[in-house]
Amino acid sequence: MDWSEDMHTNLWIFPRGEKRSGVAGPNSITWTSKYGSVISSTYEIASTDGMNEKGLVANALYLAESDYGTPGNKPTLSLSIWTQYVLDNFATVNEAVEQLRGEPFRVVTSKMPNGMIGLGHLAISDPTGDSAIFEYIKGQLVIHHGRQYQVLTNSPTYDEQLALNAYWETIGGMTSLPGTISAADRFVRASFFIKTIPKQMDKAYANMIPGQSYINQAVAGTMSVMRTVSTPLGISVPNKPNVASTLWRTVSDQKNKVYYFDSATSPNTFWVDLNQIDFSAGTPVKRLALDGAKSYAGNAGDSFRTTAKPFEFMKVDL
Repeated sequence: MDWSEDMHTNLWIFPRGEKRSGVAGPNSITWTSKYGSVISSTYEIASTDGMNEKGLVANALYLAESDYGTPGNKPTLSLSIWTQYVLDNFATVNEAVEQLRGEPFRVVTSKMPNGMIGLGHLAISDPTGDSAIFEYIKGQLVIHHGRQYQVLTNSPTYDEQLALNAYWETIGGMTSLPGTISAADRFVRASFFIKTIPKQMDKAYANMIPGQSYINQAVAGTMSVMRTVSTPLGISVPNKPNVASTLWRTVSDQKNKVYYFDSATSPNTFWVDLNQIDFSAGTPVKRLALDGAKSYAGNAGDSFRTTAKPFEFMKVDL
């Protein structure tokens, strides 16, 4: 997550059975959550990243080229709750793609606390390795579905990102890689590195990291790629809030259902084991406070605290 200012991120546990609205005017879609989830919030008005109890992961990023069109007569959904809608309702990528391609709602948006219009695209993945990217371009929903879609950054649109990456693949990453902090360059570097790092790291690094489990090494390898394409603190480009310092990173072990959080402003990486969470309907919403330089290490599941009222998703007045 790269941004030009503090997004006051906290972690939340949402149980099953939460009654929700699209918070986008009188024609808002409504639903009751089928699955519990652990999410990272931004500005305490949106879910932008997280994993549900089935291992489905959703990650939202800013996309300046987004155009959601006009809702017409369709039910509406605020961009702020788009990620949460997916985590609440789907267990697999294929299930999500099959329903969302029919456009049961239209995404709508408004200004964020920093005064800019909220714009974004969404990546989802599941424990089988299946992935999908959702973008609204010129008012149309565009879906890229398949396990080959493993990297998402910000601008330009995903079609253009793939085309740029194809060019750099002809050159070869061992010869040259683009090195700026632009989203397009970071896309190319991440695409190269994830194909280069060993897939069986327990064998490849047996001498380098003695005693480490395969899972720990896989998480460390994934995190090393993310850190390589992160932007150092203090860097930003005027009027492009997403071309800015990396604030935090997450890694999701989807098979074992462990959600790792790595703050760029803290010396510690911690995790939340979803297997140890009671997501039963009627259990309380809980919050792990990160805002205000809070620091955690290891399994932080016991540090979540019951909150009387969850944050309110950003409303859109229509």
